[in-house]
Amino acid sequence: MMWGVPRVSEDHLTARREQILAAARACFLRKGLHNTSMQDLIKEAGLSVGAVYRYFKSKDEIIAAIADGVVGGIQAAIDRIASRRLSLLESLRLLLDVIDAQTGPGGALPIALHIWSEAMIDPAIRTIAHDRYSALRGSVRVLVEHAVESGELPPETDVDDVAGAVFALLPGYALQRLLLGNPDKESFLRGVRTLYGP
Repeated sequence: MMWGVPRVSEDHLTARREQILAAARACFLRKGLHNTSMQDLIKEAGLSVGAVYRYFKSKDEIIAAIADGVVGGIQAAIDRIASRRLSLLESLRLLLDVIDAQTGPGGALPIALHIWSEAMIDPAIRTIAHDRYSALRGSVRVLVEHAVESGELPPETDVDDVAGAVFALLPGYALQRLLLGNPDKESFLRGVRTLYGP
C-alpha cells in the first residue's frame, strides 16, 4: 500500500481487461465493427469512460487485442500439432477440429469474420489483420517443412507456395462452415485427399 491507496491485484486488472474485451465482442457481433463506437463498448462493459480508456486508448486497440486472441489461440493449436510431426493430412484433420470448435457461438471465428470485413475498408484494421495472419501462415509453413523433411512432399517443394495453399484451406473451410453450415470435416477431407492424390 502506498500513501493509503491499495494496490490493484494483477488478477483484478486481467479480469477488467477481459470484461472490456467480452463487451466489445458482444457489440461487434451485434452491430459490426464499423457501427460500434467506443461509447457503445463502454456502455456494454458497464464501466466508466476512464476505466475503459485505462486499458485501451481506441477501438483499434480493442480490435487488435481481440485479433491477438483469435489468432493466438489458433496459432498455439497449430504449433502444438506441428510439434507432433504428423502427416500433413493428419495435421489438417486436427486443425479442422480446431476450426469446428471456434465456429459456434462463443467461438473466435464469427468475430474474425467481422475483422476480415473491416480490414477491407480500414487501413489500421488491415495492418492488424496482415500482421496476425502472416504470423499464422508462418506456423502453417512449419507443417509443410515437416512434410518435406519426412518425404511426404518432394524435396524440391516450394515450401512457401504450399504453405499458402494449405493456409487457404483453413479460412476457406471456416467461411463455409459459418455461412453455409457445410461441408463437414470428413467431406472436406475427402475432397482434399482427392486433390492431394495418393
